[in-house]
Amino acid sequence: MTSPPFDYGRHDEGRGMNYWRHDPALRKEARRVYPEDEFEWAEDRLDEFGAVVGDTIADNADVIDERGPELSTYDERGNVANEVYYHPAQRENERLTYERGVVADAFRPPPGRDEPLGLVHTLTMQLLLSYVDAGFVCPVSMTAGAALVLRNHDEDGHLDDYFEGLTSRNRDDRIEGAMFLTEEQGGSDVGANETVAEPVGDPSETRTYELTGEKWFCSNIDAQGTLVLARRAGAPEGTKGLSLFLVPHETRDGELNDQLYRRLKDKLGTISVPTGEVEFRGAEGHLVGEPERGFEYMTTMLNWERVTNAVGAVGIMGRALVESKVQAANREAFGRPIREYPLMKRDLVEMAVDYEAALAFSLEAGRWLDRYERDRDDREAFRLMRTLTPIAKLRTARMAVENASYAMEIQGGNGYVADFVTHRLLRDAQVLPIWEGTSNVLSLDLLRTLEREDAHEALLPLVEGFLADAEHPYLEPLAETVSEEFASLQEATLALAAGDDDYAQHEAKRLADYVFDVVTASLLLSNAQRELDEDDDARKAVVAERFVRHMLTTPSARGIADRDAPALEHFDAVVRHAPLDPAMLGEPAPADD
Repeated sequence: MTSPPFDYGRHDEGRGMNYWRHDPALRKEARRVYPEDEFEWAEDRLDEFGAVVGDTIADNADVIDERGPELSTYDERGNVANEVYYHPAQRENERLTYERGVVADAFRPPPGRDEPLGLVHTLTMQLLLSYVDAGFVCPVSMTAGAALVLRNHDEDGHLDDYFEGLTSRNRDDRIEGAMFLTEEQGGSDVGANETVAEPVGDPSETRTYELTGEKWFCSNIDAQGTLVLARRAGAPEGTKGLSLFLVPHETRDGELNDQLYRRLKDKLGTISVPTGEVEFRGAEGHLVGEPERGFEYMTTMLNWERVTNAVGAVGIMGRALVESKVQAANREAFGRPIREYPLMKRDLVEMAVDYEAALAFSLEAGRWLDRYERDRDDREAFRLMRTLTPIAKLRTARMAVENASYAMEIQGGNGYVADFVTHRLLRDAQVLPIWEGTSNVLSLDLLRTLEREDAHEALLPLVEGFLADAEHPYLEPLAETVSEEFASLQEATLALAAGDDDYAQHEAKRLADYVFDVVTASLLLSNAQRELDEDDDARKAVVAERFVRHMLTTPSARGIADRDAPALEHFDAVVRHAPLDPAMLGEPAPADD
């Protein structure tokens, strides 16, 4: 109870700081979701990475946003070159990130350990990296995802050399991954894929194919470990007929693969990752696993990418919040720093609660994905991963857009100018609702999971366990409110299951939001109790109370008449991370407004 609140006024902007140290909420959530022995090992590494992200990588990210990758499709003689030029600042960021094990540590024992770390470690590092460059997180994430696919599904090991490259720390050996799913005529309808694969040699013996077709939105276009879906001759229509191939930038013989990088997209944001159009002209592709199981294999990467999309959103929200705190501490209006005004206090408290809600839910989804990837026979982990993952991606993506937009507003006119980072945060955030499935696609995915996997049954013990933790008198009425809403959520789920398909689809997005609100509320209450028990700190209790009241109750007169202003009373605790004496909580709030 002795640590002082953060002094954001000593910073001119939200950089040149260690993001790990400046984010106690992240540190506590990481401690919760990491296996204990892994967190003890990783803590110092995360601290060191948070420092280099907030300094060198942040500075490089500004340069890269102005001087992004450039494509030369042809050389000076008109031959296909497919050469992407990267600014030296991008190469330095790659070195600073990959050599610190952002991918490798989850697949190979890092120096000083006998075993690899779990995927939660990669997610946490990616979250920190998203504070400064969500675009660069894309190839990092796809590299880990491609390695995960090969580890799980390349059973005969004929792609071991690519797996070794994807998981290498060494600059000379390292390759990056990608996945090319989108075709112009298909979009989210992956089953409409028109790319075809013809075997090289005897179809019953070969694992090498020639691919012909076009992919329309290809991020990390020149990756050496790109995963591609294509259809073999005679295969069924739809997703059931798709096979998965690894299509390298250069063949194993060192020759440029037979494909054409037509152009790079002129994107709104995520400038650091080259995204373009690819035309396969008999490109060499290596079959991954068994034929016609490609879409099933690719879901391994999709689940991973959706969780990483969520933690990327959390990183953007975290940076937006830091920039807003610094601005509010330094910007004066009418003779006072704007953080002293009640409306700004309220805005910053609401942004902080949003951030911690998104953080808690996203890392909870990551925790279950990590647990499932450690033991793919764990049925409970599978069902919770499949339930929480689409919701995490759906909700946090929209939250990131909203919070980045408001951070721009807090900066005033400067926030709208490219010289200031909020400009990039909003541009980068806007792709998050699109990547890895739109909100509608994710909502329908949730319906399928609930129907096929009975996933709602796995939510019952999870939420009830979190609520059982909330024993403090201040938390008990809040837990009662959440418990009542959880019962209503189960009623809503059963009603959709019993109704017709059109109505279920109509309500799917509202259901996803409802699950997010209930699970997050129960999780924040559990976290609040833990901090009361372990640190004698009531700060998280206020965060949990604000979330429950805002998301799960409907006060009369919209709460204006109840004279409740926690942003004024607990501003330093929530926004500046000052410890809060439990005695300052006051009387428990009523269970139902």
